[in-house]
Amino acid sequence: MTDELKTDEPTAVPAVSVVGPDEGEVIVLGSTRMRVLEDGSNTGHRIGIAESVLAPHTPGPPQHRHARHDEGFYIVSGTVRFTVADQEYDATAGTLVMVPPGAPHTFANRTDRPAVMLSTFTPDLYVQYFRDLRDMSADGRPLTPRASLQVMSRYATEPAADGG
Repeated sequence: MTDELKTDEPTAVPAVSVVGPDEGEVIVLGSTRMRVLEDGSNTGHRIGIAESVLAPHTPGPPQHRHARHDEGFYIVSGTVRFTVADQEYDATAGTLVMVPPGAPHTFANRTDRPAVMLSTFTPDLYVQYFRDLRDMSADGRPLTPRASLQVMSRYATEPAADGG
């Protein structure tokens, strides 16, 4: 070993983030309870992760497209109906749905049982969208489709009303 490679200073170990089962930031939007497990602050904003519990008969968001992030959905329990353009998929526990930028999509729980899914946002920018919606409703403003679309536009997301 040469002198150039020797060092008396310890190597910095990156911090590890651990979020326990009763921890994480909780965001309630209508009949959906989201628990933010990683908002990007521990990953250099490369990824955000959230667990969502969709109550029975939760309609979900209007069909939309993201311009700047991938979105992944892993179904932990229950069944979630994904609509991608004009095709529908019933995703059951153990199913992963990956939505690349530009793909029109939405999801809903049309069943009589709750559904739980783990969502990823790569990069993390869309986590703040959910916080903004929560803050709007906390301020007493109604979460109208128009208001939601205005917030979506801040995060490179637009409606896909044409379904394609």
